[in-house]
Amino acid sequence: MPKLKSKILVVDDNAGIRSALKILLPMRFAEVELIDSPKALMETMRQFQPDAVLLDMNFESQINTGNEGLFWLSELKRDFPDVEVVLFTAYADIALAVEGMKRGAFDFVVKPWDNAKLLGILEEATKKRRKSKQTASNTTPPMQWGKSEAMRSLRRMVEKIAPTEATVLIMGENGTGKDVLANEIHRLSNRSAKPMVSVDIGAITETLFESEMFGHVKGAFTDAHADHIGKFEQANGTTLFLDEIGNIPLAQQAKLLRVLQNRTITRVGDDKTIPIDIRLICATNMDLPAMVREGRFREDLFYRINTMPLQLPPLRERQDEIVSLSELFIKQYASKYHRQAKGLSDEARKLLLRCRWSGNIRELQGCIEKAVIYSETEQVRAADLQIRASELMEEARALSSNESLESAEEQVIRSAMKKYNGNLSLVAKALGISRPTLYKRLKDYGI
Repeated sequence: MPKLKSKILVVDDNAGIRSALKILLPMRFAEVELIDSPKALMETMRQFQPDAVLLDMNFESQINTGNEGLFWLSELKRDFPDVEVVLFTAYADIALAVEGMKRGAFDFVVKPWDNAKLLGILEEATKKRRKSKQTASNTTPPMQWGKSEAMRSLRRMVEKIAPTEATVLIMGENGTGKDVLANEIHRLSNRSAKPMVSVDIGAITETLFESEMFGHVKGAFTDAHADHIGKFEQANGTTLFLDEIGNIPLAQQAKLLRVLQNRTITRVGDDKTIPIDIRLICATNMDLPAMVREGRFREDLFYRINTMPLQLPPLRERQDEIVSLSELFIKQYASKYHRQAKGLSDEARKLLLRCRWSGNIRELQGCIEKAVIYSETEQVRAADLQIRASELMEEARALSSNESLESAEEQVIRSAMKKYNGNLSLVAKALGISRPTLYKRLKDYGI
């Protein structure tokens, strides 16, 4: 049987077991690494990059509760979620091994082991890992580019910038798809073979910033039971996307700037510098130049991340994308919720185009998700969209068109009346208006 092009890491403190596996595993797998302690586990993971780990359940360590394997399993799944872990256990530890599977382990093997069974389980684990990697490489579809001049210009810039190593700053309102644009830049880059590492800066507390971004070593602080690889190290050789960069506390901005200048990091609690090779993309919905003037964002950091600025227009300036995005979301949520919806009715399409979408693509996506859940036919109807008449009136006024106001409002009311079979209470509730207001509208429009 030919060898599999897979890498296996074995972690076991028993020298006899390691010797046996050193002979057995290379018969089936291309590369095998064996270590006697989990102390070097996280560093070995980063350097060796295995497809599967065969992890013993007990070690001589400070953690002597009998469930060391569960602890290290959690550490592995936190920092390397796509790597499959097979637990290596004695008969007495089977209950712990079962608990380990609940926590994300692929399977467990009982000592003394059956060679064929051990090889078979590790083979299945590596196959799952390869399948996950293939799926991951195909889950980032090309960006949906519109036909507006702003989007055509942006696309031309992205196609020029993406193959370079230039740092990119994406600016735009909340919900415009800045993360999608970052993925598109990564997809078109020379680093696309590895997944992009994304960080929501706003979700990291100031006290954990250094540990999360640069990593820490065991014992660096309370509860630091093992070495932890930070986001910069995780992104070594690929793209690092820092979303909402404007949320970085001023005190931490100097530390980030130093890393970007030196292209090295130092883990918390360590004095060793580690070189990093990343391509940086940042995004923000804030006015960074104004923050610089106000002293809330370092000017030198701003210039460092603003090498290639890109402005992502709001959805209201990308009208031609609304229908295509809606249909994409319909397909996505119809599959997720097992609905029969396949497209938009003419009334629904017209209604979507009349809205301002102040929440941009994120708001549109939420609207379509709810509409698919409400829908009962193959077409999403205007009433399914649950766009309230009062909200539509505000949007129509923003367009300064009485005709648009009346036409849109009439369509929404007619569609709701049809959906709810003329039940005025349900129609009024769906439209967000009172029954007296609904009576007046019905009279005005001759419904």
